Amino acid sequence: MYEAIGRPLELGGLRLKNRIVFAPTTLGLAEPQQEQLLRRIAAGGCALAWVGDVPVGRKGFGSLFSKKGFEHYRRLTGALHSEGCLAGAQLHQSDSDLGAMVKYLPALLARRISPDELRQKLNDAAGPYITGLPAEKVKRITAAFGDAAAQACRAGFDLVQVHGDRMCGSFASSLFNRRTDAYGGSLENRLRFAREAVEAVRASQPDLPIDFKLVVRLENYGRAGLLPDELAVAVPMLEAAGVTSFHVTLANHSALTDTIPSANHPDFGEEGCFLFLCDMVRQYTRLPVCGVGGLTDPDFVERQLAEGRIDCAAMSRQLIADPDWPNKVLGGRAAGVRRCVRCNKGCLGGLMEHKGAHCIFEGGNRK
Repeated sequence: MYEAIGRPLELGGLRLKNRIVFAPTTLGLAEPQQEQLLRRIAAGGCALAWVGDVPVGRKGFGSLFSKKGFEHYRRLTGALHSEGCLAGAQLHQSDSDLGAMVKYLPALLARRISPDELRQKLNDAAGPYITGLPAEKVKRITAAFGDAAAQACRAGFDLVQVHGDRMCGSFASSLFNRRTDAYGGSLENRLRFAREAVEAVRASQPDLPIDFKLVVRLENYGRAGLLPDELAVAVPMLEAAGVTSFHVTLANHSALTDTIPSANHPDFGEEGCFLFLCDMVRQYTRLPVCGVGGLTDPDFVERQLAEGRIDCAAMSRQLIADPDWPNKVLGGRAAGVRRCVRCNKGCLGGLMEHKGAHCIFEGGNRK
């Protein structure tokens, strides 16, 4: 019944056993809990699981280059592979100004500002920060994507994704990027950071599939990323640089409740709420496009795939609510799927309370 969902897909030379992907997600969990959750999601039948927020730098929390970080990622890829699931590393460079963060820490610790208010202040500081970075440092950062990709492969990852939001998105955005050198001004210059990051990965790993998280900002939503009329330049440029697939979603640097919308969101409350962004990207590429955004209904997902609107369906909250979604749907048990209600209480709420991403249905997934 769900032939499109179960159809394998060639993704940059890799074979996905079906079309369901665990979207790159900030989980906020301790390492054992993160490994347990990803293993559980992989066992539920998805074809690929992205490990979100893998930094490209050599220092700091979660680095691929530290002994502890490397072993952590080795355990994650081993857990995913043991369940027949491909492992992807989402490579990213933060655009948070650490100086600004230190300035606000006393107020945060004294609870004069909330974690969400701190996040908004750091987003506001991203523009001045990336505008003031010396060009030599920018080049070192983009080159680091290549080194990180090589290290990710050593850790067992099958493919990488260049995170097109965060620093990539800030450089691309005319709202944030006020530079007057080769990294600012024209759209081509503002895209130079993203292009160099992709080229660094491709030069380091000639045969590695490279996904790109392509973020689109709208008039009222998102401040980093690309406007719809900039996609005609950006998509072919990234493809020429070495991208082999696109993961398309709404740009960030605004309220998390917009990029992770609840069911009562005024504009993004419907199933498949960000797929219209995939429609925009489809005009400019023949590469596989992965859609995301409130995907829960097997019948709806099947139609989008069967009609060729998207090539993969990425889920995060849904696979946390019911990791067995793929196995149930493809095993004739779609009626038993526990569908995410998009309440954002345990997942986004857990993150905001520094408890990690959880679900109100936790513990009752198997049927």
